[in-house]
Amino acid sequence: MELLVRILLVTCIGCIWWWATGAPLSEVANLALIVGGAVLVVPVAWLGRKALDRHTSTGRTVWITTFVHCAVLIFLGAATVRAISTHHQWSGWILPVPADISLVFVIVTGAACVLTVANLALKGLGAPFFIALSRKLTSDWLYAWTRNPMVLATSAWLLSLGLWFQSGLFVLWVLILFVPALLFFVKVFEERELEIRFGRSYLEYKSRTPMLFPGRRGR
Repeated sequence: MELLVRILLVTCIGCIWWWATGAPLSEVANLALIVGGAVLVVPVAWLGRKALDRHTSTGRTVWITTFVHCAVLIFLGAATVRAISTHHQWSGWILPVPADISLVFVIVTGAACVLTVANLALKGLGAPFFIALSRKLTSDWLYAWTRNPMVLATSAWLLSLGLWFQSGLFVLWVLILFVPALLFFVKVFEERELEIRFGRSYLEYKSRTPMLFPGRRGR
């Protein structure tokens, strides 16, 4: 039953992303999707946190997390694919960054994203978001240096795309909307969800590992 629900949710998200990629929208609707999708992550994370604090059993936490992750992927995911697919329509500040250099950044940060997914799969026995919630606390390799290497790599990849697009507006969207929305979700909802599922081991990991920028606090 749980697997069927996850498959249906992933299919639904994929259809929404496909629609968001090529839907013929007016400028106002396009802006509403790109901006609103990121902004809506805030109330989703806040409501999810309220639900977690009301029901702290592991079983309920898994289902709450599944649907919160689904909502975040719909809103922030649709905003992101729309921003990428329509960036050429944005007028404004053009960044004079050589295409060859920015393409190198895109490739390197993209590879970093893949590595974080592999790290989570091999050490946490899971996959990003609700696709497969990690069965073990991931605290080795990249996760030994930052608790959120996937967030860091994804943000860096989108910023690199903005440089490749030479779009100052795209870079601003990433910095002002995408990154704050994702960090709010991580801080308000995901950290609490991990505390419930992994307990003391996560709290100890949290105390010795920076949230975002790599470093070590000692053990």
